[in-house]
Amino acid sequence: MSDLDKGSNAKLAEHLRQMIAVLQRERQALAGMDLDALLVSTSGKQDLCDTLQDGGAAVVDAECEGLLISAKELNEVNRKMRNLLAVNVSARLDALTGSGGTYSAGHGRRTGSLRTA
Repeated sequence: MSDLDKGSNAKLAEHLRQMIAVLQRERQALAGMDLDALLVSTSGKQDLCDTLQDGGAAVVDAECEGLLISAKELNEVNRKMRNLLAVNVSARLDALTGSGGTYSAGHGRRTGSLRTA
């Protein structure tokens, strides 16, 4: 591995560590339903994704590969949490409106639109 690859891997590893930290904060924000912290995490993730896209190591070393796997796993856990929260919100909205399928798509028509009392 060349010195250039080692330098690139060091930068990549640092960015991946930052991404893991942001993903952990995002998970805490989701668990606490903290909208402000979630927005900060989303912005941080986007900034890091842009940075990672702009540059990367030609040869990824074992450390970076492990960090990549950890980041992917954390992101997947957070995605599942977001989906569970969305299902819960949808169910609560359906219960409040007395209709099913608030977010369902019909065949060319709206189904389960919100009603007012």
